[in-house]
Amino acid sequence: MDCKNCELRQRQFFCENCLRTHLRDLRLQTKRFASERDDQVSRASKALEGMQISRSRRASVSDYQRRVDEITGGLAKLRRENDQKRDRLRVLRETLASRRRTLSAAKLHPPPSTQSAARETQELISLSLAISRARSGLVQELVEAFNVVEVGGRPPIGGKAGTKGEWTIGDLILPVPGDIRRYPPDHINAVITHTIHFLSLLTFYLGIKLPFEITWSGKKLGVGQPWIGAGRGSETGSWARWHTKHPLHLSSTPVVSPSPGESDNKRLPVSTTMTESFVEADPSPQMSFTTALAMLLYNVSYLAFTQNVDVPLNQAGDVLSNLWSVCCSSELGRKSHETTPLLPPPTPPGFPLDFAQLLQATTANPASRARPSRSSKSRRVAPIAKRKQEQIVEEEDGWDLIDDDSLEHGFS
Repeated sequence: MDCKNCELRQRQFFCENCLRTHLRDLRLQTKRFASERDDQVSRASKALEGMQISRSRRASVSDYQRRVDEITGGLAKLRRENDQKRDRLRVLRETLASRRRTLSAAKLHPPPSTQSAARETQELISLSLAISRARSGLVQELVEAFNVVEVGGRPPIGGKAGTKGEWTIGDLILPVPGDIRRYPPDHINAVITHTIHFLSLLTFYLGIKLPFEITWSGKKLGVGQPWIGAGRGSETGSWARWHTKHPLHLSSTPVVSPSPGESDNKRLPVSTTMTESFVEADPSPQMSFTTALAMLLYNVSYLAFTQNVDVPLNQAGDVLSNLWSVCCSSELGRKSHETTPLLPPPTPPGFPLDFAQLLQATTANPASRARPSRSSKSRRVAPIAKRKQEQIVEEEDGWDLIDDDSLEHGFS
C-alpha cells in the first residue's frame, strides 16, 4: 500500500517516519492550543472578578424574595383560617343566645299539671276508640260487600254433635287445603282472588303490615296473576328467608293419569267411612302453589294475632272462618302499625305460629273436611263401594298444581 505522505509502498497505512512526524505535529499543536486555552481562561477569570459581587447580590435578592413569598402565603392562609374560626364563633354565639332565650321562655311557662297530662291522655284514648269504631264500621261494610258467610251445617240438637258448613266469599266456596282437589282450578283461582282482595282491603283499613307481600304479574293491583313472597322482617317465625315469589294461582292444564299400580301405591286410606277422604302422597310436596297457599294462611294467622284472636295450627286452613273471627273480634282496630298504640313489626316473639310447621302441615296433604252424610244408609255402604267412589272422585279432577322448577324450595 502506498503511503499518502511519502508515497512509498508500505504494509502499514502509515510508515514509521511519517507517523513520528505526525505525532510530533500533534504534540506541538496541543501545546499551542493549551497555552491559548490557559490564556483565555485567565482573561475570563479576570473579567468575571468584577461581576462576582453583583451576581452575589442578585442571588441574595432572589433568596430574600422567595422567603418573602413563602411568608406572604402563610400569612394569607392564617387569615383564611382566622376568618373561618371567626364565622364559627359567631354562629356558636348566636346558637348560645337562642338557647338562652329558649331557656328563659321555658322558665316563664308554668310546669304542666297532672290534670292537663291526664286530659291529653284521655283525649288520645278517645281518639283511638274513635278510630277503632271507624275501622269496625269499614270492616262490617267490607264483609257485606264480599258476602262472607257460612253456608250449610247445623247446630248441635238433642245431644247430637253439630256439623260445620262451607265458608263462601262472593258466593264461591273456599275449601280447606285438603279439599282443594275437589274443585276445578278456575273456581280455586277465582275464590283465592276474592280472598286476596278482601285481605288487602282489610289490612288497609286496620293498618296492619303482613309478613308476606302479594304482587301481581301485571304490575298493578288486581291485574294479572298474584304472586306472594316474604317482605322485610325479623327471623322470628322462620318466614323472612322465603323471599322468592311463589304463584298464588293454579294451572288448568290436565296431567297424565298415573297407572293403576302407581295410583294404588300413592293412595293411603285414612278411614273406611264415606264422611272422610283419603290422603294422597304428593309427588312434589314443595310445589310453588302449596308454598304460596301456606304463605297466605300465615298472613291470615298473623292478622288474627294482631286483633287478639287465637288461631291454632290445626285451624289455620280455615281461611274465611279465621277472617270472620277477626272481623268479629272485640279488639278489632285497636292496635295497628300506623296509629297508636303501635304494634311491633312482623313478627314479634309472642307470635306462636312457625312458618316451617305450617308449611309442613300444608304440604303433607291433610285430610279433607268431613262432609255430613245424607242418610243413615250411606253410612252402611260396603268398603268396596267406598273405594270405587273415591277412585271416581279422583279421576274427575284432571288438573295439576303449578310447579315452577326455577324456584328453590326448602330451608337454606
